[in-house]
Amino acid sequence: MKIFKVLNNNAAVVKEGKIEKIVMGPGIAFQKSKNDILNKAKVEKVFVMKEENEKFQEILKSLPEEHIQVAEEIISYAEQQLGVTLSDHVHIALSDHLSFAIERLSRGILIQNKLLHEIKALYRPEYDIGVWAIEQVSKRLKVQMPIDEAGYIALHIHTAKLHTSNMEQVMMNTTIINEMIEIITEELDLKIDEESISYQRLLTHLRFALNRIAEDEPFHSMDEDMLNMLQTKYKRAYTCALKIGAFLKAEYDINFPPSELGYITLHIERIGQRA
Repeated sequence: MKIFKVLNNNAAVVKEGKIEKIVMGPGIAFQKSKNDILNKAKVEKVFVMKEENEKFQEILKSLPEEHIQVAEEIISYAEQQLGVTLSDHVHIALSDHLSFAIERLSRGILIQNKLLHEIKALYRPEYDIGVWAIEQVSKRLKVQMPIDEAGYIALHIHTAKLHTSNMEQVMMNTTIINEMIEIITEELDLKIDEESISYQRLLTHLRFALNRIAEDEPFHSMDEDMLNMLQTKYKRAYTCALKIGAFLKAEYDINFPPSELGYITLHIERIGQRA
């Protein structure tokens, strides 16, 4: 395996036929040059990223090596904990995010993650990985990251688990859920126990509802008599669900059918009873 291009001490480009591959491993390219032979035993990761290959090469050349190394440690830990292989895109996205976050912190710039509570509830395994990640950054780089960063890292991991680079859609859905929760707390004038099972079930239901919209999947139906009963028996919760439906239509052009608003009513009522 000959080196085609050295990216940094721990990464190089090799060619197999016309295909360029990025290989990574501790010290794999240390004091190496083009056409030098690589030690295959040191190769830990191999990437063929096609259209993203050049971007990844640029990141590997431009970012501090220690930032990239920690990002790779986080990715490896995430794959081990989740039992999945994350998409190749995460090697670009997380390295870039992590390095930029460290640069911001060095300038005293703190960015609050307003979706932290929702991220923690919706993507708990990924959030726990994010917590481990900021502890790893502290241990390896002596940089104290705020807990808000655990949420951002969790979203990168979750997006990579889905094998999509559409972080924008994940962020959008999480934002919408946050806004729906705000409507519920204001309408019912209550403080929600974010550790309660009722809250977890509500968030999960809302997440799947938004996914159905995005993927154009049908919603579950509800018996008309049942829906009429909910409107009468749980009038306050149903009014809140209607307000959520009107908000989604006005702000995002999202249409929840009456049956879906009925199911949301049940979740809202359950939370209200336990508040």
